[in-house]
Amino acid sequence: MRCVRHEVRRGDSLYPEQLLRVERPPATLYCVGDLSLLAPGLAVVGSRRQTPYGRDCTMILAGWAATNGVTVISGAAVGCDQSAHRAAIDSGGRTVAVLGCGADLDYPPSARRLLETVRRDHLVVSELPWGTPPARWTFPERNRIIAGLAAALLVVEASLPSGTFSTADHALQAGTEVLAVPGSILSPLSRGTNRLIRDGAGVIADVDDLALALARCGLLEPGARSHVSAELTASAGPIERMLAAGPRSIEEIAAELAVSVHDAAMALARLELSGAVRRSIDGRYCYAPTEGRG
Repeated sequence: MRCVRHEVRRGDSLYPEQLLRVERPPATLYCVGDLSLLAPGLAVVGSRRQTPYGRDCTMILAGWAATNGVTVISGAAVGCDQSAHRAAIDSGGRTVAVLGCGADLDYPPSARRLLETVRRDHLVVSELPWGTPPARWTFPERNRIIAGLAAALLVVEASLPSGTFSTADHALQAGTEVLAVPGSILSPLSRGTNRLIRDGAGVIADVDDLALALARCGLLEPGARSHVSAELTASAGPIERMLAAGPRSIEEIAAELAVSVHDAAMALARLELSGAVRRSIDGRYCYAPTEGRG
């Protein structure tokens, strides 16, 4: 399928009204893909150096939102951004990538295949003319577009200082609700999100919190809820309930359940084959609600 280019100018009927709330609304949006996605969605941003915790939170929350019809918006950067796009795609949802270069360029290079998919089936957006290379100044400018296209901004992980805060600042200036995932006070990549929460950002501790926030923003019907918590309580085993709280190593799982490492490994192998859990690149195991469970 050929990727179709579009140029949407301020004043055109397709120009997103919510983008007029940001400083210096772009005169032209250079777009590749489905222009119907130029509508309010959930922006998901975070650290380029995401931890396994950050990746799992991104996959769960962005995947759940996309499964429930909410467009996921991010910047295609290494780390959280790419995880958010992939979660939306893998869940059969919709996603928008806002670039700090021309919408026809693949940046960062690691996002080439991802951007090919987004251009073909979703939407890539930039305010920069075709072929414009990235520069240091283009990314803070890109962040205001991410914030402006969104009805809510979710920050998953952020250090102090962090470029993610420029997106949050633009969101606040545009009247976009800012949400944050809490993390360990010992993790440098949770200091920024914990600071946002201290300063008034909405706390997203699970998908039910996200459902309430998205309903407030008009992205979901009021009363929408996740079934993950109820499902875990009703039918999941102790390992799944444990992993829903955070990744664990085999040794930690065995210790918490008071079983041998061998027995824990056997149980994990069965759960991994069923798709209920998955193993992270650091060797720990995670609950996998996005695999047919969202």
